[in-house]
Parts: sequence; C-alpha cells; structure tokens
Amino acid sequence: MHAHPPGNPPGNLAPHIPADHWRRAQDTGAPVVIVVHTTDPSGVPWRRILIAVGVAGAAAMGGWGLVVALCALLDATAHAVTVIATAAGPIGVGGITLNRARFK
Repeated sequence: MHAHPPGNPPGNLAPHIPADHWRRAQDTGAPVVIVVHTTDPSGVPWRRILIAVGVAGAAAMGGWGLVVALCALLDATAHAVTVIATAAGPIGVGGITLNRARFK
C-alpha cells in the first residue's frame, strides 16, 4: 500500500474523493471504498463478426482461385496432349495401337 501525505486524497489514484471524506477516513481509520464504473458493451461485437466474414471470404476466394488454376492446368494439358498426339501418329500401349481418325 502506498503512503499518501496525511490530509490529502491521492490525486492520481482517485481524484473524485472529496477531501473532507478522505481526511475523516484518515482520522478514524475507516476504509475508503473506491467504485470504478466501466462500460461493458452489450451490443453486437461487429469487429469479431467482420473479421470472421473476412476470413471466410478470403478462404472462399482462395478456393475459387484453386479451381480456376486447376481448370487452366487441365485445359493446357489437354491441348498439349492433342498437339503431341497429332504430331506423333498412332499411339500404342501394351500391344494395342490406336489410330487417330483422319477426316478429309
């Protein structure tokens, strides 16, 4: 407990205590009860909701980005396979040969 000069209420600790009440408490040895009122927000916590929506939105956009990248990769692969098959001629695997159809 900090010692304060006798007769003076603590200026930084509780400036709302009237000086005569403080002196009476000092003289009689009665305890001084300090009540601090706080404001407790009882409304909707908008900040937490917005952060959750932002994280969910970023995850959804990232998921769609992966889908688009996969589609582009599959499209490029299909195109490359088509070009290679056109240039190579018949394809044979395990004794089975496939000839590509030629339309004239």
